[in-house]
Amino acid sequence: MPTALAPGPDPQLLLLAEARLHDPYGCLGAQRRGDIWSMRAYNPHARAAAVATAEGWTALPRGTVAGLFETRLGARPPSPCRLRFEEEHGVRECYDPYSFPLTLSADDLYLFGAGRLHQAYLTLGAQPLTLEGVAGVRFAVWAPNAARVSVVGDFNRWDGRMHPLQSRGASGAWELFIPELAAGTLYKYEIRNRASGAVLVKADPYAQSFELRPATAARVSNPAEHEWGDGAWLERRAGADWLHAPLNIYEVHAGSWRRHPDGRRYSYGELADALIPYAADMGYTHIELMPISEHPLDESWGYQTTGYFAATSRYGSADELRAFIDRSHGAGLGVILDWVPGHFPQDEFALARFDGTALYEHEDPRLGLHPEWGTHTFNYGRNEVRSFLLSSAHYWLSQFHFDGLRVDAVASMLYLDYARKDGEWLPNRYGGNENLEAVEFLRELNIMLHAEFPGVLSIAEESTAWPMVSRPVYLGGLGFTLKWNMGWMHDTLDYLAHDPVHRRYHHDRLTFGQLYAYTENFVLPLSHDEVVHGKGSLLGKMPGDDWQRYANLRLLFACQMTSPGKKLNFMGSEFGQEREWAAQAELDWALLGNAAHAGIARLARDLNRLYRDSPALHELDHAAEGFAWIDCHDAEQSIVCFERRARNGAGLIVILNYTPVPRIGYRIGLPWPGAYDEIFNSDSHYYGGSNIGNGSRIEAEARAWMNRPYSTSVTVPPLGAIILAPPQR
Repeated sequence: MPTALAPGPDPQLLLLAEARLHDPYGCLGAQRRGDIWSMRAYNPHARAAAVATAEGWTALPRGTVAGLFETRLGARPPSPCRLRFEEEHGVRECYDPYSFPLTLSADDLYLFGAGRLHQAYLTLGAQPLTLEGVAGVRFAVWAPNAARVSVVGDFNRWDGRMHPLQSRGASGAWELFIPELAAGTLYKYEIRNRASGAVLVKADPYAQSFELRPATAARVSNPAEHEWGDGAWLERRAGADWLHAPLNIYEVHAGSWRRHPDGRRYSYGELADALIPYAADMGYTHIELMPISEHPLDESWGYQTTGYFAATSRYGSADELRAFIDRSHGAGLGVILDWVPGHFPQDEFALARFDGTALYEHEDPRLGLHPEWGTHTFNYGRNEVRSFLLSSAHYWLSQFHFDGLRVDAVASMLYLDYARKDGEWLPNRYGGNENLEAVEFLRELNIMLHAEFPGVLSIAEESTAWPMVSRPVYLGGLGFTLKWNMGWMHDTLDYLAHDPVHRRYHHDRLTFGQLYAYTENFVLPLSHDEVVHGKGSLLGKMPGDDWQRYANLRLLFACQMTSPGKKLNFMGSEFGQEREWAAQAELDWALLGNAAHAGIARLARDLNRLYRDSPALHELDHAAEGFAWIDCHDAEQSIVCFERRARNGAGLIVILNYTPVPRIGYRIGLPWPGAYDEIFNSDSHYYGGSNIGNGSRIEAEARAWMNRPYSTSVTVPPLGAIILAPPQR
């Protein structure tokens, strides 16, 4: 007959009853003391309990604390132990979680603590697996300053007393395998802080799925089921010569590119059906998705991330996102993820003060709070935080086959005084304003990306003069593939904002960029940042009457696509969106029914294809040999003309006129004799222009001009751009 264990003071059981226990394996489940076996189970919602033994079900009498059931046994019960509880709504049978072994390996815990675990998403979080023939989920979380951690969910009435996790000692990790949990189960962690006793309920930092916002529970996810068909793409990518290849990025906010008539967002599958063929037809080489990692607030556009390993549930499942990327590859398009390792929101359910202390962030607000965005900055000097962020990057590239990461707000990571006034920041150990830990993290990130994912792009949104952002780490650089050229963007938009009659006084804005154009591997961005927060649309920035506004926008695109550097354009600009971008509504696609907007769209498509198909416009984007001024001094007429050249020396001639005055008989120097063809004219009636240009072939004359042995007279259209192709040589 089963007997209760002898009563007596047991500190562990008191901690269990008070939901403070950090060592549940030390007192729950089958326990051996000398030759005596005992069994303990805890369920504060049960009236009675029993354990399955070799002889059948053996009752577990009530123990010394409420909710505890315990007895002595003649032998160890079969493992894993089977329990039966009589509860309010009936009898429930289950396996005892504390009869399964702990499975986090010492090697993984060591690498995690050293900041070198690049696949922590396979160790921490909710991992479906089978132990001792029983399917279930292993939960693991890092909370070094917790006195107790429990996993809570519908399966245990969200009661933190039910499933305390086992502390893994100095690693700060906690784990527990819960048998017979299914994919789709909602869960969080309940954490009691060791110092204050405060109880927090937190979402899993490593969760790979969340319920639909505004709810914030993590969801146990199924292992990926998508069958990839992009092997040939990945093989080509690994050997691609990206430096000399065309790169033209279409930046997209998935929630507002298109919507259903009733306002519903497109799913990943619907985006695949519509966005992929559109981007391919328009001649883009890549789609860049603004952050689709989980985030609670639509208005943040994804830049206040709470799920660094979870594709947002707004648009569907993770497998549907995988299918989108797979189909993009099949259509010849790469996909880049906008990734946010610079800061995270203060939402109480997420990373902020995760275990009751500044865990992922800094304790001192002069280091840990971002005053401009009201967010926390990561503590890059903490090894476990580096493992977290490196694993996030690894996860998106390995599990989703993204072709690159656009790393958001790199400048805010590099400088300790970014957006901070005197007295609001702390210098580094040398007294400077450089964030040395962030620098080291970014270098580790890029070393990992380039070593483990050959051909993948890492792109820095970096707006300062920090040197060698896109130079290899072994040369002292940060190791990024590319860097946004914010100087080009600001100078060009500022220049175009002036009335054409005043542009001659600002001519240097067109030419200054060539002084530094090859110090980095630059992308020329016209991104979402330029069409929000009261800045208006690109078309809205253009001065003059309607004709001039449309002509200026066509001229801007021609300037961008012919200037050295890879390209990025935000959705809607390609057809001249009139209003500022709003994330809560789809783009104004109806504008394509207007001739002027349809003309801009045709121009964008033709320029994209010309850039893609013309080696002279992309092969030497990052080398001075690919560009030469023909004339950069004609400020009076606001005209610039230059050569773009390919690696084999073949080239194109570009002439840009920034005034509404057509220039008839404008003489330019030419490098080669023969007949030149006008292969592009932004003023073509096909694009909505006035159709002024050079219809027939243009013969070069043996007349030196502008330091060129040949020259010719051309007609340069008003607020227009022309591209001349020289004779085949």
